[in-house]
Amino acid sequence: PDRGHVLSKATIRASQFLGLNQGQVADVIGVSPPTISRIFNDEKSIDPASKAGQLALLLIRIYRSLDVMVGADDSARKAWMKSRNNALGGIPMDLIKQPEGLVKTLDYLDGMRAPT
Repeated sequence: PDRGHVLSKATIRASQFLGLNQGQVADVIGVSPPTISRIFNDEKSIDPASKAGQLALLLIRIYRSLDVMVGADDSARKAWMKSRNNALGGIPMDLIKQPEGLVKTLDYLDGMRAPT
């Protein structure tokens, strides 16, 4: 299978489970609205070696980490993304629009999952 196609499909699926629309996904991975539209319409794929590909992988990891924490509960996952998190200093859905916020959110989730 084409790695770019697999990454694109996984990004779309993760974004849907996180409650992100196309515009928000475009902001997160740093592509234009027309490009994200082509990705969602299966007319273009995300190159895993590109900056967009690296950011898409982080987004997928956020979904996977959060999914484990909320027990695959769609409403809890989406509520967490839209709610203020004092430890992160903001709303995760807003924070992930910047690369540093994406990494900070992922680090937080990974830390919450780590055994103490």
